[in-house]
Amino acid sequence: MKLTAEREKLLTPLQAVIGVVERRQTMPVLANVLLGVRQGQLSITATDLEVELVAATAVQVQDAGDITVPGRKFLDILRALPEKLAMSLSTEGEKMVIKAGRSRFSLSTLPAADFPVIDDINSQQTVQIPRMNCRVCWRKRISPWRNKMSAIT
Repeated sequence: MKLTAEREKLLTPLQAVIGVVERRQTMPVLANVLLGVRQGQLSITATDLEVELVAATAVQVQDAGDITVPGRKFLDILRALPEKLAMSLSTEGEKMVIKAGRSRFSLSTLPAADFPVIDDINSQQTVQIPRMNCRVCWRKRISPWRNKMSAIT
């Protein structure tokens, strides 16, 4: 895998998915994000086995591929770099090398095959609730708060 992009092109999608990545996991691969590079596009996937988030961005791709890297470390590196900086990411053996200006970072990786992927849900279901039922539910939800707020003030 090899790509080049500006810092913001990588930081924005990573920030969108990093919320489900926790520092301490029972499975080490869950602390990683999956980077998938294909046809001028980078997709970043994160999961905690209940929720899976995917974000994508356009990049310049030299070699396509998939790899997982520690999500929080990758985020910390991107945040520390100056804005509008051109970067290159490439895999060298079991490491991903990030080159940005005069800086060079090396992150350990895990195979993409180890990353759990949640199956796509392709069902089309709609639920229709009569307006009156919604109004009644909404009032029941708001009423307890009104009583508590009047007691506080």
